[in-house]
Amino acid sequence: MPERVIRGLGVSPGVVCAPWLRFGSPLATSAHDRVGGSVADELARVEDALGGVADEMTARAARVNGVAAEILSMSAMMARDPGIVAATEKELAAGMPTAHAVHLAFEGFCAKLEALGGYMAERATDLRDIGGRTVAVLLGRPMPGIPEPGYPFVLVARDLAPADTAMLGESEVVGLLTTEGGPTSHTAILAKSLGLPAVVNCPDADQLVDGAPVLLDGATGEVVIDPSPVRQRAALEQAAAGTARIAAVSGPGHTADGTPVRLLVNIGTVDDATKTGPIDSEGVGLLRTEFMYLGKTSEPSLDEQTASYTAVLEQFAGRRVVVRTLDAGSDKPLPFLDLGTEENPALGVRGLRIGTAFPQTLATQLTALARAGEATGAELWVMAPMVATVDEAAGFAALARESGLTQVGAMIEIPAAALRAADLLAQLDFVSIGTNDLSQYTCAVDRLAGGLAQLLDPWQPAVLDLIAMVGAAGAAAGKSVGVCGEAASDPTLAPVLVGLGVTSLSMSAPALPAVRAALAAVDMQRCQDAADAARAARNPQAGRAAVAAIIGRT
Repeated sequence: MPERVIRGLGVSPGVVCAPWLRFGSPLATSAHDRVGGSVADELARVEDALGGVADEMTARAARVNGVAAEILSMSAMMARDPGIVAATEKELAAGMPTAHAVHLAFEGFCAKLEALGGYMAERATDLRDIGGRTVAVLLGRPMPGIPEPGYPFVLVARDLAPADTAMLGESEVVGLLTTEGGPTSHTAILAKSLGLPAVVNCPDADQLVDGAPVLLDGATGEVVIDPSPVRQRAALEQAAAGTARIAAVSGPGHTADGTPVRLLVNIGTVDDATKTGPIDSEGVGLLRTEFMYLGKTSEPSLDEQTASYTAVLEQFAGRRVVVRTLDAGSDKPLPFLDLGTEENPALGVRGLRIGTAFPQTLATQLTALARAGEATGAELWVMAPMVATVDEAAGFAALARESGLTQVGAMIEIPAAALRAADLLAQLDFVSIGTNDLSQYTCAVDRLAGGLAQLLDPWQPAVLDLIAMVGAAGAAAGKSVGVCGEAASDPTLAPVLVGLGVTSLSMSAPALPAVRAALAAVDMQRCQDAADAARAARNPQAGRAAVAAIIGRT
């Protein structure tokens, strides 16, 4: 059979050739299934099943770190939500069979989340996964999930629930191909954090042939069905050469002509800090502090927070650590911060706006950070998420400096902040661009809208225009401009970002060596030429092609 090429969005670089297997499907239920015992007895069974699923999620969370652990902890909380039990009881009372009653209860909650759109819609994927697992327990059947064939394979799925994506590192999966999803989905983010080649939003994956291997390129998004031996050999040789080139470069980031570009890592927990502290990085560009709060029913005390931040800072002695203050709300609700009901949480009270609604929560966090910085002597930088206006930036800077913090910045995630970056930098010491949210808000697209995934591509010229504005403002002020969104981990986009005026890049640890090598291969002039070409392109595809012609494929 002749080889065929299909394409999706490459979201995690790397080349792999292997057999493919599909993700196990959830079990079907029906209103015509046999009805069990009394409502009380069946409800007790449901509660036991939900508790078992929650315990499984908690156990999985204990085996992983960072974003994966946070997501699994949130899944466990969902499984313990009493609202699910109450909704199931209503379905049982209406005469529904037990497994189908659970299915209907979960689908009812999923429909409500999907109607809200934005980040809340993303929770529907998590919740539906919990429902499927609970049904499997009730029916005494194996959990839907990742196959275990006993050999390496490419996993093919419509999309993956975070609970499964988080466990890919313990599986035999060597590559990931999904028909839905986008570059900022949990699937993409976690695959990248594991260093697992991944292609998402590939609707033609239904053309795969049973028994025929696939060659998957997580950088270009190209998938070859039943590749010829010649193509396999060429692709794997090219990958091996790239690996050797990457391994030959170490130390601080810089371009070929010596322009420094600080290379940092993104982390979320103390365990992350312990794991990434020894690697060859220049520090932390994004410490997500949500780990201090997620899964807790009451706000962590000042002493608790101080101890955790101290433990992180100690792992990066002599290096910079950039901390993002609490970014709760929207898809990360906290039970002790009652934000009420919001029709569109992604545009509601989240990030720095939490500090307006609960000023003491922000004040306590800043005090804890200042104490941890003083105790360790670390190069501590602190930034606020979701800053929209100059007044917000000035207010946060004043509060942080009153707490004893000296390097104060803001995330650029909202187009309004990018447009007025020069004014923000007059109040701040630095800024860091969160490309995930900046792309979402610039192009007005839900990051779960699979059919619109191209609009979330950080190569969108409009997004690059905004980054260029921020870079120019930073250069004029002589202040640092970082990127800590997923775009920073793309070795082909990295020279473009540097050409736009970005002075530091922060990413998942596995992505750092390839980015370092990509920058070391090009001088600053070519970075600027690549940036101009990417901005002048009509779309991301044309931008990538234009940049490849200038700097070659990294």
